[in-house]
Amino acid sequence: MGTRRVAITGIGIICPLGLNLAETWESLRAGRCAIQPIQSVDCSSLRFQNGAEVRGYNAVQHFPEGKDSYIDRFAQFSVVAAREALRDSGIELTPELRERAAIVCGSAVGGQSAIEKGFEDLYVAGRGRVHPLTIPKTMSNAGASHISMDLGLSGPTYTISTACSSANHAIGQAFRLVRDSGAELAVTGGSEALFTIGMLKAWEAMRVISPDTCRPFSKDRRGMILGEGGAMIILEPLEAARARGAKLYAEICGFGMTSDAHHLTQPTVAGPARAMTYALREAELAPEAVGYINAHGTGTPGNDPVESRAIREVFGSHADKIGVSSTKSLHGHALGAAGALEAVATALALRNGVLPPTANYNERDPECDLDYIPNQPRAARVEAALSNSFAFGGLNAVVAFRAIP
Repeated sequence: MGTRRVAITGIGIICPLGLNLAETWESLRAGRCAIQPIQSVDCSSLRFQNGAEVRGYNAVQHFPEGKDSYIDRFAQFSVVAAREALRDSGIELTPELRERAAIVCGSAVGGQSAIEKGFEDLYVAGRGRVHPLTIPKTMSNAGASHISMDLGLSGPTYTISTACSSANHAIGQAFRLVRDSGAELAVTGGSEALFTIGMLKAWEAMRVISPDTCRPFSKDRRGMILGEGGAMIILEPLEAARARGAKLYAEICGFGMTSDAHHLTQPTVAGPARAMTYALREAELAPEAVGYINAHGTGTPGNDPVESRAIREVFGSHADKIGVSSTKSLHGHALGAAGALEAVATALALRNGVLPPTANYNERDPECDLDYIPNQPRAARVEAALSNSFAFGGLNAVVAFRAIP
């Protein structure tokens, strides 16, 4: 069996930019920033007040008859996105295909609200016991498992947890499963729901959260802004997708992953640069073919200059011709789901010929010297793109995409 080309044929997303694919693309295309004062948690004791929340979501609409009460918010986002992606793909699920369909998800922190509620019952209310479904609700694989049960897919199913690279690692693994005939179909992406006081306090202690907004690559950047949401894409062999007349968003053509072996929170240039190089090599893409990079772009003093240098190291003088944007400036940093939201942004940019901007950009930083598509989306048809995710722990995952004419 030779390797096969792999296409994205369905997309589902629920995130701060919109409750579905159409709303999200509308916000991306307009460069609409979803960072606002946090509503779901009392932030009066925190040093920061802003986040990017999924607004207007009603769990009961998606999980009626009390089912919402035994699925944590992060896993609900997985299922909602997977259902939309499958519908969008228009694929007919036969019994054989269900058995050969993989599910690979990413999540960094799993069911945070269930954990928090358990601790509240124990230490605040003094109940001496927790809800009997605390473990099934908190486990990081709940999203993947609920997708499997909800859609009736029984192929390889698992979850990857590598902090902020989780979803990119998941997408890369799913791509290889389909490419190498380990699966005939894959549902892949990530989900996260982290707005609990305990989680926000933990991030406050890291001193990396911006007091106002997320300004990636801008000289006056002050840190990241937390986000949440879920995104799933359907991957199929390109030939099979073409044969059934499927809608084709883009091709996933390469994946690169490395470890910095350096520091838990401080990134290096070498690790990200190697991950980008490996993704290009596996994709058999010349660096000159890349016209867009969806950057990790957290808006922290540490990440942005390092990522900019890494891009320059890989692309040389061609780096000046690449549009680079961080959509975290629009939807916040959704940790383990970030790569999934950004894969959707990248695939839509390739298909629709519009590159999303880096919002909130104010002033040029001599250490960040690339074209960051500041503040306004850009009409541009590009041949290929990369989506970067670089995680705490020094774990790097880069997905390469090719436009399908």
